[in-house]
Amino acid sequence: MNTTRRLILALLASITVSAHAQTAPKVEGAWARPTVSGQSGGGGFLKITGGSGADKLVSASAGVSKMVELHTMEMDGNVMRMRQVDGIAVPAGGTVELKPGGLHIMFMGLTQTLKAGDKFPLTLKFEKAGEVKVDVRVSVQAPGSGAGAGAGAAPGASHRH
Repeated sequence: MNTTRRLILALLASITVSAHAQTAPKVEGAWARPTVSGQSGGGGFLKITGGSGADKLVSASAGVSKMVELHTMEMDGNVMRMRQVDGIAVPAGGTVELKPGGLHIMFMGLTQTLKAGDKFPLTLKFEKAGEVKVDVRVSVQAPGSGAGAGAGAAPGASHRH
């Protein structure tokens, strides 16, 4: 092998190692509100702390629903509206909180009732870090929070898209 070719291969190997050296985002406190029998959708919440480089949450999947979407809630005049978003930016080393009344995960077409105390797996897909799997705890409020945390619409409450 000639010297130029060796140099190019060494450079490519270095770039590949650098790209994989970026640490993945850290996901904590994943929880979902309980649902009632027959309820077709539910909300999920969690905190993401960015790794060593900026990333973007682009999708999610869970066996408890036919579809999982990333959403935000915003005031539109006097009406709170929920809208799907194509991704959620996660800054390097920064924190993004998915919580009631803001960015959140929607479990649509629930295949089972989400009962307080249950857990289920959720797979988050990031643009750069790939898949990150977490367990979601079903709870009336965020794990580790006091009374009133996670307050907002009651399970089964209606909303507009």
